[in-house]
Amino acid sequence: MTHDNFAQRRTRLAQQLGPHGIAILPTALERPRNRDSDFLYRHDSYFYYLTGFTEPQAWLVLTGDGQSTLFCQPKDLEREIWDGHRLGPAAAPAALGVTQAFSVAELDTQLPKLLENRDAVWFPFATHAGLETRMDGWLGKVRSRVRYGALCPEQQRDLCGPLDEMRLFKDASEQATMRRAAQISAGAHIRAMQRSAAMLRAGQDVREFHLDAELLHEFRQHGSQYPAYGSIVAAGANACVLHYRADAAPIRNGELVLIDAGCELDGYASDITRTFPANGKFTGPQRALYELVLASQEAAVAATRPGARFTDPHEASVKVLAQGMLDVGLLNKNKVGLAQDVIANRSYFQFYMHRTSHWIGMDVHDCGSYVEPAEVGQVSERKDPLSGETIKDRPSRILRPGMALTIEPGLYVRPAKGVPEQFHNIGIRIEDDAIVTEDPKFKGCELISRGVPVTVDEIEALMRG
Repeated sequence: MTHDNFAQRRTRLAQQLGPHGIAILPTALERPRNRDSDFLYRHDSYFYYLTGFTEPQAWLVLTGDGQSTLFCQPKDLEREIWDGHRLGPAAAPAALGVTQAFSVAELDTQLPKLLENRDAVWFPFATHAGLETRMDGWLGKVRSRVRYGALCPEQQRDLCGPLDEMRLFKDASEQATMRRAAQISAGAHIRAMQRSAAMLRAGQDVREFHLDAELLHEFRQHGSQYPAYGSIVAAGANACVLHYRADAAPIRNGELVLIDAGCELDGYASDITRTFPANGKFTGPQRALYELVLASQEAAVAATRPGARFTDPHEASVKVLAQGMLDVGLLNKNKVGLAQDVIANRSYFQFYMHRTSHWIGMDVHDCGSYVEPAEVGQVSERKDPLSGETIKDRPSRILRPGMALTIEPGLYVRPAKGVPEQFHNIGIRIEDDAIVTEDPKFKGCELISRGVPVTVDEIEALMRG
């Protein structure tokens, strides 16, 4: 991604601020991990989206006429010996394409000057602790100059709104990075699958952390900077814990392993889940539930296309799962009725309790409204059959080319009265990353993460190798 990409984004955002508007955006803070070290630093996604700059202690100020000001750490050769190279204000305009740059030490001096005679100030609400207080201080300094004819911004507006809408649509460069991230992550899943089967065949003690290590190795081996999120490596019953983290539980013959893991590459996340038999061979009950989840994912994929609603993939998935739960005996039709009753009463929720999709991009759960903006005022009410709560439904987002989302149905069977024992403690999720497209060869969406096998036969063949 070139600096022209970031400059174009700044121009697009500036046009939405109004001619006398100003936007202020900090990057993420460094966070202490323990007494004398910080967590591995990761920039703020909004800030990186507009600058491509990854150093901490930096701010971007953008005005409605397109002028951009960067505040960053000054050059300090002594500190750079300890902490690494700093770009510095002098080099920033040429390197990043911003109009001007100052030391971050000048922030409190320069910000009131930049805010003066602006009619609206935009900044991200509720995302940076203490930002509102600092803003009050800067605006207070502007107000103290009204006797000299200075005007203070009368409006404060949330910068997340226009930025979320921009980030929802991925351009060609972003899509290329996401494809590469998905490719790396697919290779990591393959490596973990094969390691599991090979260790069990060799009679070795296999733990969840062994497979987590394979994921991390593959991510870094191919240039990924970080995992996009804490990897889930869940053996046996642990797969029924949705946000389980890779730990030390043993991986046993005859059990399934669920891995939900993806790398981050150049600021963009991937998110893949595969469920596989630890020894490479599905049992009958495992296969029955796995093929049901896969069929529900295929239905969701078919429903993901330009012009469809964001909720369509979920509804398609639930329809298949509801009928399948009745067919395999997870639900007793004498108690819950037909598939349409299972859906209406949300009886499926015992085994499938999350949505089928979320946006993906710079953040693994990426920003962007799930409600169609032009229809936000259209509201209907219904009572949730499980909680009794009143839910306000608004029209779901219309899918358009360039949007990227996950497609991830699952089944999680905890032991309970009336649940067939052969299905106890089976947790299955299948997740792929999709880019909505009008390209006819993809039939509505491009699955960018299918570099890792997904069918029963493909997984078993891979793990025999």
